[in-house]
Amino acid sequence: MTATLLLANILAAMLLQLLVLAGVAMWRRASSTPATGSPVPGDPVAATRSLAWSGTRDFRVVRREYEDPAGSQCSFYLTPVDGAELPPFKPGQFLTFQLQPTVADDVPQRQRPITRCYSLSDQPDPRHYRITIKRVPPPASQPGLPAGLSSNHCHDHVQVGDVLQVKAPSGHFHLDVASLAPVVLVGGGIGITPMMSMLRWCQAEQPGRTVHLFYGLRNSAEHAFKQTLEQLASTHSQVHLNVVYSQPGPDDVLGRDYQHTGHITVALLRQQLPLGAYQFYVCGPAPMMEALVPELLAWGVPQQDVHFEAFGPASVRLPVASMPPAAILTSTPLEVRFARSGRTLPWDGQQSNLLDFAERHGVAVDSGCRSGGCGSCETRLRKGTVSYASAPDHDPAPGHCLLCVATPTSDLELEA
Repeated sequence: MTATLLLANILAAMLLQLLVLAGVAMWRRASSTPATGSPVPGDPVAATRSLAWSGTRDFRVVRREYEDPAGSQCSFYLTPVDGAELPPFKPGQFLTFQLQPTVADDVPQRQRPITRCYSLSDQPDPRHYRITIKRVPPPASQPGLPAGLSSNHCHDHVQVGDVLQVKAPSGHFHLDVASLAPVVLVGGGIGITPMMSMLRWCQAEQPGRTVHLFYGLRNSAEHAFKQTLEQLASTHSQVHLNVVYSQPGPDDVLGRDYQHTGHITVALLRQQLPLGAYQFYVCGPAPMMEALVPELLAWGVPQQDVHFEAFGPASVRLPVASMPPAAILTSTPLEVRFARSGRTLPWDGQQSNLLDFAERHGVAVDSGCRSGGCGSCETRLRKGTVSYASAPDHDPAPGHCLLCVATPTSDLELEA
């Protein structure tokens, strides 16, 4: 046998072996691939889609727990009545509830159902969900006004064993779980709830990721999750805790109960944060958000790195240069007619969306999440067109729009 023929035989044998190995690998992959529509193991997005549900699902309250000394913030642990597996969620997202509040303890009459959204306040757990609700009293400046209907109903009437109607987790405000960039979490008051979800997720899934948490509140009486936060900061070197009291109590000790006095400002962030690039996640009452978010952008933080939820992100006004085109002031006002109330009003872009616009002019509209996730403000669009700065989580029915995230692009007539 010549050397050339021997070499040819060796190469042929090697090629045949490679073909056999490739065939075996393809057969194994095909046999282990899930059926069409099933999630691929390790793919949280596919898992969420396959396990999520449409409409409402019955959940039973299995545990209640107050998170602050004043008893103003109560956590509710919820498990599905059907016992089926829960879909994971993105840390920072919320649940939407259909509630039937009681008018008063001694009055059996019930109001029509209301829709409310509450942030998930823990990392994903296949056994249960947790939300934390703060009781909303009447405004201090107007004590004659009613207290928060939904929050007081949950605190006073929703007990262990009760069943609630819940929509699947949703919301655009959530941690970027694909990134390892350092994050700054800023929570004001009950705005700490989505931050707890993000922090707990990072601690469990990305323990090496640097997290700076700034938590602003009045004093220790309403300091929620105090022990949990302090334990996380003491046992995880990558977690840095900054608690800010605006009105410290007589027994509150600086350096023990809190680290700073006043409010969370960009000046405080610049003082405490090491130099570097961060992703900012901010949630709190409107006054804090209206001051802090524009200041972050003015500081030079790229807009794509500033994520916020202000109990309705539409209440935060960004600088005009960074607004979506539909929100910039229009030179020729558009007419918006609210058919049910019989009012026609000029739209000139002063409000960020049609829900803010309606409320500013005293037009009553149902609302929930204020971020396009729950569908509470879905309204029939009788005439005209609207636009969305980004696609909402809730898909409105044909011929309808979501007022909380929509802006008009022509004269409108709305069912509301």
